Amino acid sequence: MNSISANLNVMIKASEKASKILIRDFGEVEKLQVSIKSPSNFVSNADTRSEKIIIEELMKAKKNYSIISEEDGSLKNKDSNNIWIIDPIDGTTNFLHGIPHFCISIALRSYGEIICGLIYDPIKDEMFYAEKNNGAFFNNQRIRVSKKKNLENCVFATGGNINKKKISEINITTRETGSAALDLAYVAAGRFDGFFQDNLNIWDIAAGIILIKEAGGIINDINLDKNNDIKVLASNSSINDKLLKKLDNF
Repeated sequence: MNSISANLNVMIKASEKASKILIRDFGEVEKLQVSIKSPSNFVSNADTRSEKIIIEELMKAKKNYSIISEEDGSLKNKDSNNIWIIDPIDGTTNFLHGIPHFCISIALRSYGEIICGLIYDPIKDEMFYAEKNNGAFFNNQRIRVSKKKNLENCVFATGGNINKKKISEINITTRETGSAALDLAYVAAGRFDGFFQDNLNIWDIAAGIILIKEAGGIINDINLDKNNDIKVLASNSSINDKLLKKLDNF
């Protein structure tokens, strides 16, 4: 394994511990689909359990750090300059329907910037992580954004309330996977060539921000003091301006 910080090490351990619960619960959700009309409460409990484990593990290592999380909200602690940003299940709808495409996302914001982030897909056992000035990695292998230069050869991830008619008119190829965090991780790894979506939450994208940057990509400026209604566009440097133009500056 490449050299990693103590912060990233505890993030990895927390995600791996929470993933065991998610894998078990995911198997139960698949069973519930045929036996219960609405397992939404079960999924909510899975979110809560995963988040509880992650927070407990992070707090053991850094008890004074503050927290922003999807389920628990914001927790101001003695150290308000260092903040864990947590999404215990990004892709909850996929989880709910037995679709094996969801992840745990954890990032650390320190003095106003994201300095490390992790996105872990427990079903595929795929871990994406990055630290400031230390590169981006997938299962310990260095990753980079794609090198494609022509939009017609690219595949872009998107989601939310996108205007499908407009996307069709500008003639780009898109996919909707149901997990913004994994979309950003896939851009960092060169699987997708870019990602754009609005109305996102900070816990959806915080880890993806550092992954994109450390993988050599470009991501728009994001106000990290804002938790909701965030717009994101990320890609490699060769197509970023072209994509912005196609999307009328998004």
